[in-house]
Amino acid sequence: MKAVVYEKPFNVAVRDVEDPQIQHPNDVLVRVTSTAICGSDLHMYEGRTAAESGIVFGHENLGVVEEVGSGVTSLTQGDRVVMPFNVACGFCKNCLAGKTGFCLTVNPGFAGGAYGYVAMGPFTGGQAERLRVPYADFNCLKLPPGDEFETDFVLLADIFPTGYHGCELAQVSPGESVAVFGAGPVGLMAAYSALLRGASKVFVVDGVPERLTKAREIGAIPIDFTQGDPAEQITEQTGGEGTDKGVDAVGYQAQAHDASHEEPAVVLNALVETVRPTGMLGVPGLYVPADPGGPDEHAKHGQLLVSIGRMFEKGQQMGTGQCNVKRYNRQLRDLIIAGRAKPSFVVSHELPLEQAPQAYEKFDKRVEGYTKVVLHPGHALAA
Repeated sequence: MKAVVYEKPFNVAVRDVEDPQIQHPNDVLVRVTSTAICGSDLHMYEGRTAAESGIVFGHENLGVVEEVGSGVTSLTQGDRVVMPFNVACGFCKNCLAGKTGFCLTVNPGFAGGAYGYVAMGPFTGGQAERLRVPYADFNCLKLPPGDEFETDFVLLADIFPTGYHGCELAQVSPGESVAVFGAGPVGLMAAYSALLRGASKVFVVDGVPERLTKAREIGAIPIDFTQGDPAEQITEQTGGEGTDKGVDAVGYQAQAHDASHEEPAVVLNALVETVRPTGMLGVPGLYVPADPGGPDEHAKHGQLLVSIGRMFEKGQQMGTGQCNVKRYNRQLRDLIIAGRAKPSFVVSHELPLEQAPQAYEKFDKRVEGYTKVVLHPGHALAA
């Protein structure tokens, strides 16, 4: 089958790779119809992880079941399904507690597994024509047949639940004010989710004009960090109080306010200043224990200089960690079906799988309006 294969930093290629096979009675094989490029894929693409040549990328996957293992009971050939990026067993201590992003079974020695991602287990990615899904009864979410809501539903694999998870970590409640740092796909989903949850005012901080325009279009208040300290800008617009809640949708490759260099802790520290005393911070933005491209030795080992003293002084709380997609994806699916949510507003490009190398390059450089790319294996779509 054709698949997007990592070759070296800033270089991926569409190659012929071995077709997936049923390996366990609980597996299904899915013909992939949509698979998205994620901002976290760019960490590997840029050589900022320990990813080795040959890995097949892709953890945001939707398709149609083609083959069903003998132990699968809830799925049949032809079912349309979307898979959480988390690969989970469904029966370990963490899965039973709803923390499927930290499954203790699928990736021995590490809490959590995912498709096509470094250190997240032996699971081939879905930026390919087919995908093996283990523990399929648990990991597949059924969708209505056909192709309606295709670009909405594929976002249920990761970024829509992850944005919502950021709001859950911060416990965003109706009527509250929220500051979201980062207007990439996850940041826009966090802002969108805050509005769905009834936030009265949502600020979105970024330095890319196109992204800030998207934020304004969904009813958020754009804050351009290149025009001045974002914490000060937001404090001025909240009567000097700051926001009730804050979400970090950027992670460890955060840019300094003058956009001249990376400053890994800048968003965390800005949120501490932006959120009012006793407020809460949600951090779904990715932080890693090892970053080969970190700007200093501490950052290379995941050690950041965070203003914990200021945070303590303000009595703030922080929730962190990757999204437990299954906790949210069913309800978010039903919001889409009901017409209450349309997350595909973030999708800027739909392309055939063969154009993945060019899409990675343009998405990485944030050019030509590239905000979120959905690849369609087997389709020759116009750019």
